[in-house]
Amino acid sequence: MKEKEGVIFILECGNDFAMPQVQLPIFPAGVTHINPEIAFEEREGTVYYFNGHLPVFVHEKSDLATFRLFSTQLVINGNATQAEISRAFGVPLVTVKRYVKLHREAGVAAFFAPVKKRSASKLTTEVCQQAQDLLDQGLEVPEVGRQLGILANTLHKAIRAGRLRPGKKKIHPTMS
Repeated sequence: MKEKEGVIFILECGNDFAMPQVQLPIFPAGVTHINPEIAFEEREGTVYYFNGHLPVFVHEKSDLATFRLFSTQLVINGNATQAEISRAFGVPLVTVKRYVKLHREAGVAAFFAPVKKRSASKLTTEVCQQAQDLLDQGLEVPEVGRQLGILANTLHKAIRAGRLRPGKKKIHPTMS
């Protein structure tokens, strides 16, 4: 088998002669090439992947987890490079590398796991109670934050999320 400019010549040996046969990487019209062997096309909200003229995978355009999985598998299986995936789909190279690493370390299930949310580590139950007591006494959020060693922004987020109630407004006596 010999290759010249993306065309593969297969030499079939019969009785006493070798006959070159041309095997072209033939793709359907309108596809976007990832490399000379793999291409994709989006039709009516569905993305189709092709190896030559054969469809090899399909997913909904909006299914980001499946896209990440399949494009990563192309890299891991040696069918495409990270740079080719990055160029073909317009994804930053660092993102492709991040998902290849995720696949290698955590496997396929990692692409479909729910996103882990960070907990409010500064606002423990005890600290929330102290903050609420100070707010109820009429202290302003920045002052509560200074007293407890917490950023005012953290307290404002807790108020917006409903973990804390806004404090009572101080009534200032009017000057006579």
